[in-house]
Amino acid sequence: MDKRTFNILFLCTGNSARSILAESILNRLGKERFRAFSAGSHPSGRVNPYALELLKKLGFPTDGLRSKSWDEFAVASSPHFDFIITVCDNAAGEVCPVWLGNPASAHWGIPDPAAVQGSDSDKRAAFDLAYKQLQARIERFLNLPLASLDPSRIRNEMAAIGKMPHTESPE
Repeated sequence: MDKRTFNILFLCTGNSARSILAESILNRLGKERFRAFSAGSHPSGRVNPYALELLKKLGFPTDGLRSKSWDEFAVASSPHFDFIITVCDNAAGEVCPVWLGNPASAHWGIPDPAAVQGSDSDKRAAFDLAYKQLQARIERFLNLPLASLDPSRIRNEMAAIGKMPHTESPE
């Protein structure tokens, strides 16, 4: 089995909610096998308070989480990325920086919980749903036998994960 650590970058436009959740989930579930990072094309400058609240409630560390530009990771001194995953439709359609090393990339669109209007309860429910959707996709990704798959197959598997149906909203 491949013992190396893989680096993965989750991208979104604002880097305040979905990509932050994905970074936290993968860093916990991937343990020493993966290191996750997140960034945005047009970072909001702050992590959404509902994202922080949910992560704290679930026992995730939140120190160091911040909304940052993908430009921070497009320089020679940044980590080499094995995987790049966009989690919002806006970032998927934008012209991304050139990532050194030709990382496998995929789009895993998740509805934006930060865009939900309504009560605090409605907003918390949207963040819970986004978390569950990201967790399911990340768990499936972590179960891929990466050491035995060629790059083309890895890309195909990542694309299939991105097409997983969205979980229905709780009533």
